Amino acid sequence: MTDTPATPRRLWIRDPMAILAEESAGGIVVEGTRIVERVPAAGKPSAPVDETFDASRHVVIPGLVNTHHHFFQTLTRAHPVAINKPLFPWLKSLYTVWDKLNPESFRLASRLAYAELLLSGCTTAGDHHYLFPKGLEASVDIQVEEARALGIRAFVTRGSMSLSERDGGLPPDALVQDDDTILADSERVLRLFHDPSPGAMVQIGLAPCSPFNVTKRLMRESAALADAHDCRLHTHLGETLDEDAYCLAMFGQRPVDYLEEVGWMTNRAWLAHGIHFNDDEVVRLGRAGVGICHCPTSNMTLASGCCRTCELEAAGSPVGLGVDGSASNDNSNLIEGVRHALMLNRLTYGAEKVTHLDALRWATEGSARCLGRSDIGRIEEGREADLALFTLDELRFSGSHDPLAALVLCGAYKADRVMVAGAWKVIDGNPIGLDTRRLREEHTRLARSLFGTA
Repeated sequence: MTDTPATPRRLWIRDPMAILAEESAGGIVVEGTRIVERVPAAGKPSAPVDETFDASRHVVIPGLVNTHHHFFQTLTRAHPVAINKPLFPWLKSLYTVWDKLNPESFRLASRLAYAELLLSGCTTAGDHHYLFPKGLEASVDIQVEEARALGIRAFVTRGSMSLSERDGGLPPDALVQDDDTILADSERVLRLFHDPSPGAMVQIGLAPCSPFNVTKRLMRESAALADAHDCRLHTHLGETLDEDAYCLAMFGQRPVDYLEEVGWMTNRAWLAHGIHFNDDEVVRLGRAGVGICHCPTSNMTLASGCCRTCELEAAGSPVGLGVDGSASNDNSNLIEGVRHALMLNRLTYGAEKVTHLDALRWATEGSARCLGRSDIGRIEEGREADLALFTLDELRFSGSHDPLAALVLCGAYKADRVMVAGAWKVIDGNPIGLDTRRLREEHTRLARSLFGTA
């Protein structure tokens, strides 16, 4: 005799103040991990529900999707060796302290970054980890464990650096691995953790760090490995003019030409930053369907420039959002990044060209497309029930009239409730099962003892 599987419970999230979905003014019905019905204004679900949540105080949006971060950098926020520097000097300064990273500090850094993202309404957290000093070989394993413990959806990219200073790269010898070690571990973590199926809670990507710290062989063989395992490819590209100059000096070509030569001009790839592309390169990237992660906060902090979001999107590239590393942001708040994306792009394109709905779309559907996912990023039937619910009870929102616009224009920064795969993971602004005060104290202690200055 076999047990009959339990019928998933049906939850009606009822009558929201506002919702970022068409024909859903009456709310949505969640069954198991998925959205099964949108309820029109003054309507009711088409079938009985087991539970009702009154969302009349809440603005409901799809869970935000973060497509670029460096969790370990939460330990070196506002660090005195790196303040007020552009990218290359900033990196070289921080390489001198990042070699102290160990498993304990990395675990706490990852836990804190996941918690920050979740509290900002993020339900799928992408990270690009590329530091593997001796003793930290199991970094991906740690990040997967921490994501599963918190219940957040994770997209962990196995990053890498294989060109040290003596080989013409930027990082010191202690922070690089050889190509064979990187490729072997890439295959290991793909076999262990990568789930390409719809609804996956953990996916793995391959992410050689950037043209100035990896070999062309590593780029080519990572692309072949991604094809074999049906996973995504990620790297930094087009972030600064220094990068353009480096690629011309080292390879005799611009970064996009380099990308094409190593076999990355494919819709399997998405790039962090994408600022300094010329018109022809924008067209080529769009034609290939290469995704772009816009990181507005980091780009403004390092004075790198502004991603050509509108041109890239018009050319065919998916455009998503990322918070980028917490030493160039200096936080992990994606809803704040939505506001920054709106402001920076209005400065670039004008007030009528980019709206709050565009910025929200980049952080949800656009980011999901960068990750190759059609099961998240929108509120509609069949998609995963990943939702962020915000209240407008704070003084910053008083006097606002359009609730969805108010989230962005008035500066929301913390969700009241967050649902991942149909389960509440944040209630009343607190992540379930996580003592944030204790986490902050432990994280602060390690940050100061390992990375502080005398």
